[in-house]
Amino acid sequence: MPFSSLGLSPALLRALVEKGYLAPTAIQTAAIPAILQGRDVVGSAQTGSGKTAAFALPLLQQLADAPATAQRRVRGLILVPTRELAAQVGEAIVSLAKYLPRRVKVAVVFGGVSINPQMMNLRSGADMVVATPGRLLDLIDHNALTIATAGTLVLDEADRLLDLGFGEELGRILGLLPAQRQNLFFSATFPPAIEALAASMLHKPLRIEVPAAVQAEPDIVQRAIEVDASRRTQLLRHLVQSEGWSRVLVFVATKHAAEIVADKLRKADIEAEPFHGELSQGKRNQVLQDFKLKILQVVVATDVAARGIDIAQLPVVVNYDLPRSAVDYTHRIGRTGRAGESGVAISFVSADTEAHFRLIEKRQRLSVPREQVAGFEPVQTGESPEGAPASNGGIKGKRPSKKDKLREAAARGQQQKE
Repeated sequence: MPFSSLGLSPALLRALVEKGYLAPTAIQTAAIPAILQGRDVVGSAQTGSGKTAAFALPLLQQLADAPATAQRRVRGLILVPTRELAAQVGEAIVSLAKYLPRRVKVAVVFGGVSINPQMMNLRSGADMVVATPGRLLDLIDHNALTIATAGTLVLDEADRLLDLGFGEELGRILGLLPAQRQNLFFSATFPPAIEALAASMLHKPLRIEVPAAVQAEPDIVQRAIEVDASRRTQLLRHLVQSEGWSRVLVFVATKHAAEIVADKLRKADIEAEPFHGELSQGKRNQVLQDFKLKILQVVVATDVAARGIDIAQLPVVVNYDLPRSAVDYTHRIGRTGRAGESGVAISFVSADTEAHFRLIEKRQRLSVPREQVAGFEPVQTGESPEGAPASNGGIKGKRPSKKDKLREAAARGQQQKE
């Protein structure tokens, strides 16, 4: 089925041809006509399936069909969890709107940078706003924009929005939107919290679920290498050099680990930089740009990079620390093997993370053979040396939560009383 059969204008079709989009993906084929009809949509498909174009194209078509007004009003609001995804979605919308008869103004707003330029940019209004929740509310509080005219709300990577603690902000934003509006939820996964939110907001939504078997299966070779936790950096350096990787995205659990691993790689004459949430936005942009231009060979990132980063032809992803959840595993490895390219996803598995990796395999219905690299064979068993803390890499369920610590303190206090 060609894009021309989905009800899109010649201007949008021209932009699609220029971007090399020859035929719609499964999620686009199902979602675009429904959104053009004004229906609420819940779209579930894997990373790299074309979800952004699935909502951007019909929103642009609706905007082009709407009568022009003297002043720009926000007609579409797209909420995203991270700065990087905001920038990526904004760029995609602008490129698709390139040939529309009337210029579409897309405002991309996010935190981590000065609010003043964003306020100045909004003085003349905007047709569409792509935003992270916190900065959107800051701009509203400064009277820089209103979303009372937004006829369409899009939650992109909806599960991540709640994972990152934006629940309260979402509640405030929903209260500022018009009651009668079109709601579009797009995400790779829909955990119970998102299902509950969708049930409370959406009116007779069209549910679109694109299983991996229906869409083009990403060509990702998954490997699991057994190695002692203390030798992971040495193994990473060996693999980068011996396997000739041009670029590799390495995931770690903490910003401290990102800094340390990147520093050790640089000392081995490997061009590497850390990437985490406490870097300035300018630095984060520079790291991504250098990575895309192949100036950097390795980027060592926390999960802030798991979504919203689209590096063309990224050959390798390495889980230096295992992700905290099976869902995060999917998003991490989804950074490679995109747009028909092949890729490799490697996980370092030590004695004390083996059980967690088996859980990831179970939940993802995977079976990844364990392998060892000569010279890096593990010697540790599942038992940590007496008195030594286990290295859990931030694995969910192993690191004590605040509640766990409070319970332990209460138990100690009770024991002292007894």
